[in-house]
Amino acid sequence: MPELPEVETIVRDLQAHIVGLNIDHIEVRLPKMVKHPNGNFFDLLEKNHFSNIRRRAKYLIFDINDADESMIAHLRMTGQMIYKKNDQFLAGGHGKKEDLETLPNKFSHVIFHFADGSKLFFNDMRQFGYLEIANKERMEDIEKKLGVEPLESKFTFENFEKLLEKKKVNIKSFLLNQKFIAGLGNIYADETLFSAGVLPQRTIETLDKKEKKKIHQAIKKILAKAVEERGTTFNDYRDANGKKGNFLNFLKVYSRAGEKCKKCKKSILEKSKVAGRGTVYCVVCQK
Repeated sequence: MPELPEVETIVRDLQAHIVGLNIDHIEVRLPKMVKHPNGNFFDLLEKNHFSNIRRRAKYLIFDINDADESMIAHLRMTGQMIYKKNDQFLAGGHGKKEDLETLPNKFSHVIFHFADGSKLFFNDMRQFGYLEIANKERMEDIEKKLGVEPLESKFTFENFEKLLEKKKVNIKSFLLNQKFIAGLGNIYADETLFSAGVLPQRTIETLDKKEKKKIHQAIKKILAKAVEERGTTFNDYRDANGKKGNFLNFLKVYSRAGEKCKKCKKSILEKSKVAGRGTVYCVVCQK
């Protein structure tokens, strides 16, 4: 699932290319992928444009011109947003290079046709993602379920420490819980805990102040670097500028189970299930 850095990269790319572009028409090839309780999906969007695109946690939020509603996109496990103009692409999400060469394909469930001839494809192989028209009440409901944004100024150590108070779960489970910290997922939770030198199985009540500070600093450092590197890409996607998610080159533990630790160069990285997720760690570097 795309996490904060990947979604942030998609938002920044789309902001630069489709904000203000008139939407000529929309193809909805698989209706269940669009949630619009009031039946106003086409009425709000066709012959209109997006006035802004932003991110909240792992949600992409498309503000609709002259409307109180917004369009939300959640990519879940296999969702993709692919912008195509002529022979150039901006692709975000999980997929293969071949997906770009066959657009539209059987996974292209919603297609936005812009007045300048460009297109935005919402693809999803496993159909877990969705688009949704959300009014103010729905947006408020989503907001209530989300915690602090870890790259914003409100994410101070003092606030982080307060969030940890009276929690009895393991630290990995806490980091994955979106109601505490928004946008963190399996990749960056593992990388954060390795950077902080803390085993993911540790319960929060066993952490001392120094360890908590290391985790807080690692969250900010890892996510900032991942955003700078355009996220982690496990495929061959390249955008119109020839770039792809380069944080793959900086991974220390995630997806490296059975390999030698890059830090201590002694231990073989172990993998077990923590908080219901496959988790990789070093028993020498993490305590």
